[in-house]
Amino acid sequence: MLTNSATADVLDLKDLRQYLVPRDSPFIVNNNQGGGFVGDRDRIRLHTVEFESADSAGSFCADGVLTHGDEDSCVLLPEWAIRCGPRKTIYFDPKQVSAAVVTCGGLCPGLNDVVQNIVYTLTDYGVPEDNILGIRYGLRGFYERDAKPITLTRKYVDGIHLKGGTMLGTSRGGANVKEIVRRIDLWGLNMVFVVGGNGGNAAANAIQEECEAQGVVCTVVGVPKSIDNDILIIDKCFGFETAVEEAQRALLAAKVEAGSARNGLGVVKLMGRQSGFIAMQAAMASGVADVCLIPEIPFRMDKLCAHVASIFEKQGHCVVCVAEGAGQDILTNGSAATDASGNPILADIGVYLRNEFKKYFKGDADIKYIDPSYMIRSVPTTSNDRIYCKVLGQGAVHGAFAGYTDITVGLVNTHYVYLPIPIIIQAPRKVNPKGRRWNRLITAIRQPDLS
Repeated sequence: MLTNSATADVLDLKDLRQYLVPRDSPFIVNNNQGGGFVGDRDRIRLHTVEFESADSAGSFCADGVLTHGDEDSCVLLPEWAIRCGPRKTIYFDPKQVSAAVVTCGGLCPGLNDVVQNIVYTLTDYGVPEDNILGIRYGLRGFYERDAKPITLTRKYVDGIHLKGGTMLGTSRGGANVKEIVRRIDLWGLNMVFVVGGNGGNAAANAIQEECEAQGVVCTVVGVPKSIDNDILIIDKCFGFETAVEEAQRALLAAKVEAGSARNGLGVVKLMGRQSGFIAMQAAMASGVADVCLIPEIPFRMDKLCAHVASIFEKQGHCVVCVAEGAGQDILTNGSAATDASGNPILADIGVYLRNEFKKYFKGDADIKYIDPSYMIRSVPTTSNDRIYCKVLGQGAVHGAFAGYTDITVGLVNTHYVYLPIPIIIQAPRKVNPKGRRWNRLITAIRQPDLS
């Protein structure tokens, strides 16, 4: 495998160019509709802030990315990443391309949008529609007999962005990578697009490595999907903004319920196994949460109850926003059980809080518990997310035609870049307990230290 950059200050990308034949892009005829092209030496700066001193807010891990918020979780990064976009020189003959698209893991707003725009961009390059396969029900669809692939034409994917979920179906974990690569080789695929989270991108990395081991020339490109927004380095995952918008509805409903009763207490549990981004952003955006509990910040139940009681005294009601992964140390005693995708299996913090609040207030609180998680993840995208999904789908195809492999595409410091998958799957991205975003929220809602 070749690497894209010979310099140590750029994130290296793998490519298959030594096995491929360079040729002009079909978009050269009109200079890509007048928009021009991106060069391989176009770079996006990963570090955009120069801090005055080590005491400046957010200066810890200034040359890297935090995974847990402590000194042992700073993943150092080079200065630059390779810019995403169409190249003048491509490395596949569009007429000879056979591509497959697969969606993995849990549902997330925007899956259909990404699939649609991968298909549209492939056909824009000139890939025959008969050569684009949709893999059914996740990675197992490569080899399970009752989930045969479907042909993705422009007509077939027309309008799917207006619906939630994924028209391809999805599943979690358990993929046989050797069998997947055997099917890739058998079907003559030379492009595979994997739309998934940390687990899906880890599978894409494993597929690429197995292709390399077996001598199968196929570029594997990921599109990072995580409703929890827990993919390292990138500004945000697609679907996250939609999830925050929808989560606010539950918080606003809790506010109405709580405010309509004496000592009304609304408890809303939102998604966030290991990362509390949805809870934090929804609490900040809605302006109605009085308490926000996330996995990254421990809390004690006695301090929480006392704080809620103090809020009752001040305003007569309270809204608690909790991420599903918060307080697991209290409930599981360090249990490390995981699901098929390697995600921690969580005890129900929402039900636990409701029951503990009932015990503490002894009938002197009107408690309403709301868990909207499946309603949030199944909705169609908002307009900004829809545009983001379009660019990600297009960028994934441009990266494949550029000959890159084992990459994912994402937004970094407001620019679209290609990132090596091994970098982003090292750990889930987490809220920085000492960061400005968390500080803004707890300052706004006047939340004390509950640990």
